Amino acid sequence: MSTYTEDNRKVTTHRLLEMKQRGEKISMLTSYDFSMASIVDQAGMDVVLVGDSASNVMAGNMTTLPMTLDQMIYHGRSVVNGVKRALVAVDMPFGTCSGNPTQSLESAIRIMKETGADALKIEGGKEIIEDIKKIIDAGIPVMGHLGLMPQSINKYGTYAVRAKDEDEAQKLLDDVKLLEAVGCFGIVLEKIPAKLAGQAAKAVNIPIIGIGAGGEVDGQVLVIHDMLGINKGFSPKFLRRYADLHTVMTEAVQNYIKDVKTSDFPNEKESY
Repeated sequence: MSTYTEDNRKVTTHRLLEMKQRGEKISMLTSYDFSMASIVDQAGMDVVLVGDSASNVMAGNMTTLPMTLDQMIYHGRSVVNGVKRALVAVDMPFGTCSGNPTQSLESAIRIMKETGADALKIEGGKEIIEDIKKIIDAGIPVMGHLGLMPQSINKYGTYAVRAKDEDEAQKLLDDVKLLEAVGCFGIVLEKIPAKLAGQAAKAVNIPIIGIGAGGEVDGQVLVIHDMLGINKGFSPKFLRRYADLHTVMTEAVQNYIKDVKTSDFPNEKESY
């Protein structure tokens, strides 16, 4: 199978840092199950994110908040089983990293031990910095997440672009530097002005991955159901659809139904 990259070495946090240093963009997509993760990995993806967005695209919830630790571990293990090359990062779900460093570390250790993942992704900055520091000090790689943080959607009350005003923009830059200082190997910036995201990428030595954050960052991440066109009900400005699998799958299912109803399937060659 041909892939975009001919480098089949395992992607590590150190390799991501090297990619930033030489100006190579980092590719990142979500996956939630073995089959999808296998395809994404074999295609040459650098980072596979087991996102708590599984709450939306796999379970049909309106927000990411209902995802439990056990559910994230289930999805994480399934994805790790399908990945050979990419770095696999698992989201810490809502409520598992929220100001109690000892409890946060316990949850982080469970995810790492029970999934076999390479890293965790955690939403938040200064407010939970002691939690993040304790997890990193225990030897667990952490990718931060700032800007629009879906786990805080009830606080925001909207999915609008974040950090447009000066105070919030400055806090974001401060948090980016703080996350680097405590040892995060990278940061996702979601739905913020492109200029601000570019400033953040230049302000630190670790990779900055954008989603709705423009092209001046070190890499990009999307939810795979969105970019493959499986989910047609979500069309933000930043989304580019690379396929229309909703139509392809619908037509395939309809053809199957027709063939069953007309007794065309199975035919003699498909029978024992």
